[in-house]
Amino acid sequence: MKTKLMKSLLAVACLLSSIGASAYDFTVDGIYYNATSVTDMTCSVTSGDVEYVGDITIPANVTYKNRTLAVTSIGSSAFNGCSELTSITIPNSVASIGNYAFGGCHGLTSITIPNSVTSIGTAAFNYCIGLTNMTIPNSVTSIGSSAFEGCYGLTSITIPNSVTSIGNYAFGGCINMKSLIIDDRLTTLELSPNIDLFSNSPLEYVYIGGKVN
Repeated sequence: MKTKLMKSLLAVACLLSSIGASAYDFTVDGIYYNATSVTDMTCSVTSGDVEYVGDITIPANVTYKNRTLAVTSIGSSAFNGCSELTSITIPNSVASIGNYAFGGCHGLTSITIPNSVTSIGTAAFNYCIGLTNMTIPNSVTSIGSSAFEGCYGLTSITIPNSVTSIGNYAFGGCINMKSLIIDDRLTTLELSPNIDLFSNSPLEYVYIGGKVN
């Protein structure tokens, strides 16, 4: 047992020692990654030398140096400023979308957040002006400040009962958003202090579940 464990640890050490000092640890099929856990063999999508363009599909697992790593997060600023990114498919292995992950992706028109995601970071989608609709899955518990700020293509959004925290200006500047629905089953919504969720948003319909305290 000890021999097998030592061999496994040595293999992981070799994997990490082969990773350079660049902003990313390795790349597979045009997507850049950082190793995030040696123990769990996980990695995060990150930015790299070349901006992402077109339609991107992120795999649930990647193999590098004969080791398979699970893709569990979209790192901070991973796709930030990639104005020619048009659509992204996120696998069910991803649990978090980092700060500024897709900020300024003006050409992004399609994204599906899987039911594995629990948190959407600060300014994660700010100024994604091409998005017209967004479905937040029931797995999400927190939406960061300015998460969708400046997404003026959005016209409506439904926030599920799983969400307990929404940051300041989360939907600020969404000038075409006219409908907000917070799920009927929601019992408590812990908003950030001095919140201004919908600054400059001409909401015509707001519904917050009747059980909200």
